[in-house]
Amino acid sequence: MPASAQFLRESEIRRGSELLFFAYSRVTRAVDERLGANSIGRAHHRALYFVGRHPGISVSELLAILGVTKQSLGRVLTDLDERGLVETRIGDRDRRQRLLRLTDKGHALDMELFHASRDIMATAYTQAGQQAVSGFWSVLEGLIPESERARVNSWRETSVPPGQRP
Repeated sequence: MPASAQFLRESEIRRGSELLFFAYSRVTRAVDERLGANSIGRAHHRALYFVGRHPGISVSELLAILGVTKQSLGRVLTDLDERGLVETRIGDRDRRQRLLRLTDKGHALDMELFHASRDIMATAYTQAGQQAVSGFWSVLEGLIPESERARVNSWRETSVPPGQRP
């Protein structure tokens, strides 16, 4: 059902919030099944996703993206490293910098997790049509704080598409 002409009314905003919640729940449940089969959680998935899309990302950049504590991310990265999913190397310019990339095994798992949500997203995009998808992206971008939009928009040019390896 399309939004009413009074889309800024509380009931319309609540409807959008509810739809966002239920859509996110559906996509994450599809991924959760595969996470459980690999004995890892959503924090691992988020780290795998961003390391896979931005090979060579620094730990400090990943901390800023995920908004978690250094200790929390450290546990996740240690676990991913021990499972042979992520590898760390020292920065070329700054030896204190730790740069992350997926191993072949990590890339395979990242693709498996991506495929769990891809068909759900593709079906919804197809049903909505290109104009609606563009509008949806505009709304999502509007939900990102202004101070973070430049970083998010810069990723379009630097991200590695799923399925491709740098």
